[in-house]
Amino acid sequence: MHLNPYGADAVLLAVNLVTNPARTPNELAERCEESGVESRLVRTRSVTEADLAAVRIALDEWLAVVDAPDEETRVQLANEMLAKYTEHPRLTNHAGDGWHMHYRPDDVPVGRLVATLISTGTALHLAGRGITRLGRCSTDGCDNVYADLSRGGRQRYCSPACANRDAVRRHRSKH
Repeated sequence: MHLNPYGADAVLLAVNLVTNPARTPNELAERCEESGVESRLVRTRSVTEADLAAVRIALDEWLAVVDAPDEETRVQLANEMLAKYTEHPRLTNHAGDGWHMHYRPDDVPVGRLVATLISTGTALHLAGRGITRLGRCSTDGCDNVYADLSRGGRQRYCSPACANRDAVRRHRSKH
């Protein structure tokens, strides 16, 4: 069985890259490898400054999806990313690791590969988990993003630390 690289891992890679931006092509390659998202393909290619720039543009577009003021705008922006970065789905067995789906040709540069993964992963995340399952941390002074992977769909914070900090603040304000 081949795991779907266009799922939650791709959305979490976007969160990671937005929260702590890669500053060099090597950092981008390391982040992709750490995330497990198509890491084999990244390792076999040279990651360039152009790839880093392409990913930054895609992440800016992704942040517009996160910050969309309503569902219709979020869907429109996600669809624009899909139109820009993906192609018709195709079955592939490019590495001999089993047949699986790709939404891009096999030979795209790393920047396009990451943009395709993020846009497709985000669309699958929103369609499968709920259109509201991306957001900004609710803690005052924290602007980090999150992808809600919780069972109940009630995530409001970027991390347990921010959730605890906000709970302590609320508790202290009552006393």
